[in-house]
Amino acid sequence: MVKSRSMRGILVTDNLPQLQNLVKRDPVAYKEEFMIQYNHYLSLLRLQTVAPAAGSSNDKTTDSFEDLITFVSQCAQCYPKITEDLPKQLSAMLLGKDGFMMLKGDTRETAVRNLVMLRNKDVIDSIQLLQTLLPLLPHAGRDLRQTIRRTILTDLKTSNLKAKNHRLNRVVQGLLFGMIESGMGAEVIGNKGKGKSKETGGEAMWAVMMVRELWRKGVWTDSKTVSIAALAAFHPNTKVQSAALHFFLGSDADADREDDSDDEDTVANARRDLKGAQHRAGINKDGRKRQRQVEKLNRATSKARKDRATQVSVNFPALELLNDPQTFGEKLYDNLHKHDKQYSLEHKVLIMQLLSRVMGVHKLCILGFYTYIIKYLTYHQLQVTLILVALAQSVHELTPPDVLTPVIRKLAQEFVHPGVGAEVIAAGINAIREVCRRQPWCMEEDLLSDLIEYKKSKDKGVATAAGGLLQLFREVNPGMLRKRDRGKTATMGLIDGQVAAYGYSKVAAEGIEGLELLDEHFAAMRKEANGGVSDDEAAFDEEDEGGWDNFEVESDSDSDSEGGWMDVVSDGDDDIVMSDSDDDEPKAKKRKTKAKDEAEEEDDDAKSVASTSTTATEAKKLSLLAQQKILTPADFALLNELRLKAAQDAVEKGGGSAAKRKLAQLEAAKRSTTAEEQSRFLTEGEILGVRKRSKMTYEERMEHIAKGREGREKFGSLKGKKNKEKASSSTNREKARNKPLMMAVHSNKVVQKKKASLRDKQIRLRASIEKQKKMKH
Repeated sequence: MVKSRSMRGILVTDNLPQLQNLVKRDPVAYKEEFMIQYNHYLSLLRLQTVAPAAGSSNDKTTDSFEDLITFVSQCAQCYPKITEDLPKQLSAMLLGKDGFMMLKGDTRETAVRNLVMLRNKDVIDSIQLLQTLLPLLPHAGRDLRQTIRRTILTDLKTSNLKAKNHRLNRVVQGLLFGMIESGMGAEVIGNKGKGKSKETGGEAMWAVMMVRELWRKGVWTDSKTVSIAALAAFHPNTKVQSAALHFFLGSDADADREDDSDDEDTVANARRDLKGAQHRAGINKDGRKRQRQVEKLNRATSKARKDRATQVSVNFPALELLNDPQTFGEKLYDNLHKHDKQYSLEHKVLIMQLLSRVMGVHKLCILGFYTYIIKYLTYHQLQVTLILVALAQSVHELTPPDVLTPVIRKLAQEFVHPGVGAEVIAAGINAIREVCRRQPWCMEEDLLSDLIEYKKSKDKGVATAAGGLLQLFREVNPGMLRKRDRGKTATMGLIDGQVAAYGYSKVAAEGIEGLELLDEHFAAMRKEANGGVSDDEAAFDEEDEGGWDNFEVESDSDSDSEGGWMDVVSDGDDDIVMSDSDDDEPKAKKRKTKAKDEAEEEDDDAKSVASTSTTATEAKKLSLLAQQKILTPADFALLNELRLKAAQDAVEKGGGSAAKRKLAQLEAAKRSTTAEEQSRFLTEGEILGVRKRSKMTYEERMEHIAKGREGREKFGSLKGKKNKEKASSSTNREKARNKPLMMAVHSNKVVQKKKASLRDKQIRLRASIEKQKKMKH
C-alpha cells in the first residue's frame, strides 16, 4: 500500500495536467499533492518579488512558474480558502504592485488568461477583473492588448445584457475618468511641424477608444459616457483630442491608426484572403473552381467594406446629451483660439466642425467664432469646403445678423468675382445661401441683387446656385428682392405680411400632421378584430341593450314626483288677440313677420352651435389619439407610410401640382437617412453644388464593374448566346467566314501558305491524309 502511494506521488508530481484532473475528481484525496505544488508556486512567487530579473532569466524556472500558475488557477475552485489570495497575487504581478515588476512575455499572457478563467468560474467578479485589465491596456503588447480589449468589451456587454449593471458601470467609468484626468495637467505640444518630442497619454487614448466601442455597440448610452468623451476633447495630447472629436462627429478616420476594432480586423482578413486566392488562381490555372472561390471572397470583401462604411454616421445622441453645452462650446473655442499656431490645419478643422454642430444643435451664440473663421475664408485655402460647411452649420435663427454681415461680405469678395473659376463661384453662392437659410436678415439688398444676376451665367453650377439663392429669398424675405425678381407667389406673400422678423418664434404646431390617418388605421384594425363591427356601433349596441331596461320605472317615478301634468305658461302671450276682422290684419302680419324673424335667428344660432360643436368634435378627434397613446418610433414610421399612401391617392385622383409637390417632399424625406440630419448638418456636396461627373470612389467603381459582369462568364462574349437554343459563342472559323476578302488575302496565314516550300507542303498533305484515316476508323 505504501509502495503504491509513493509511486502515485511520483507519477502525479511530474505530470501537472494529470494531477489537475485527479484533484478535480477527488479534491480531498489529493489535497496533499496539491499543497506540494501550491507551496512550490508560492516559493517561485516570492522569488519574483525579491529578484524578478534573476527569476525571469532562467527559462526553465519561468516555464515551471507559468505551469504552476495555470495549475493553481484551475484547481482554485476546489480549495477556495487556500487560494483566496490568488486573484490579488495575479493582479499584483500584472500591475507591478507589492514589489513586483511588470511581467514580460508569456508569463503576463498566462496570468491574464488565468485571471479571465477565474472570472468565468465566478471566483472573482467583473469589477476585480476590469480593475486589473484596464490599467494594463497601454503597457501590453499587440496580441495581448487585443485579447484584453476583447475581454473587457465582452464582459461589459454580457453584464449589461438583461439589465443595466449600474454598479459595474460606475466603477469602470470612474476608472476611465481617472485614465483621462491623469494627463490633463501636461503641456500642450501640438501636432504642427516636425521635430517635436513624443507625446504622452496612452492611457487616455485607450480610455477614449473603449468609450467609443461601448457606445457604438449600445452598451453605454448615457450622459456620463458622453462626459468622458467631452473631457477627453480638451486633453493636451492631440491624438486623444482627435479621437474624442471623432466620437462626436461620428467618423472613424482618426489621426491614429492603432484602433484594432473588430470591423477593421474583418475587412483586413477578408482582403488578405482575397489576395491569397487571386495569387493561387494566377499560379494554378486549373479551371473554374478557383475562380469561383475568388469571386466568393471578392463579394465577401465588398460586403465587409460596405458594412463598415454604413456604420459611420453623425452621432446625434452624443451631441444632445452634452452637459452644459454652452460651457463646452466656449471651451472648444478657447482651445482653438489659444493653440491656433500649435495645431495643424486638419486638427483645427475638426474642432471647427464639432463646435459648429454644437452651436447649431443647442442654438449657442459664441460670437468670437465668426471673427476667428473669417481669416480662413479664401478660395485657395486647403479644406475650404469643410470650413464653409462648419460656418453654415454654426448659424441659427438666434444668431445676431450684425455678426454675420461681415462674413457674408467676405465670402462674396473672395469667392464671387470674375477672377476665379466657376466652381469657386458656385461654392461661394451656395455657402451664402446656406448661411442665409438659417439667418436671412444678415444679407444686404445691394449684395443680394448682384448675386442673383449670376443666374444668367452659362455655367450650370453657378446658375443653379444663384437660382437657389433667389428661390430662398422668395420664401423667407421677398421684400429684399427687386419687384421683377419676386414672382407672383412671393409678391402675394409680401402683401399678406408673412415675413418673419428677427427673433420671431413661430407658433407651435397644433397636433401632428396626418394623425387622423393613423387613428383611422387603428380603428380599421379594431373593427377587423371585432368581426366587422366598429367601436361606435359596439358602444351604441351596449347602450341600447342596457339603457332602456328601467325606462318605465324611471318615467313613473318622475311623473309621480312631479304630481301629474304640468301647466306651462308662455311669456308674452297675454297681449295676443285672436280675431278674424279686417282691422286686425296689419297687426297679425306684423306678429307673423316678427315670429318668422325670431325663428330664423334661432335657426342661425342652432347652425352656429352645430358648426362649433362639429369643429370641437373634429379637434377632439384629431388630438384624442395623441392624448390616449404614447406614439412609438414604429407608430411614426407607420404614420409616414400612411401619409405617403394618402399623397399617392391624392395625385391619382387629380389633386394637381400641390399634391404632386407634397408627394415629392414625402418621397425625398423617405429617401434621406433622417429628416433631422437634413435640417441640421450639411455636406461638402451641398456647398460644391451641381458639378460635372466626379471621379468615382473605389467602392463605386467596384460596384459599377460588378454590375456590368452580371449574367456572363468572365471574359466571355454574349454574342450568339441569346439567339441559339443552346448557349454558345461563335468560333474563330465562323468569324473568319465574315472576314472581308481583301483582308483575308493579305492575312499571315494565306501569305505563309503561298510562300511554303515543297517539303512543307508535303508534310502538311501527309498530316491531312493521316487525320482523315483516323477519322474514318
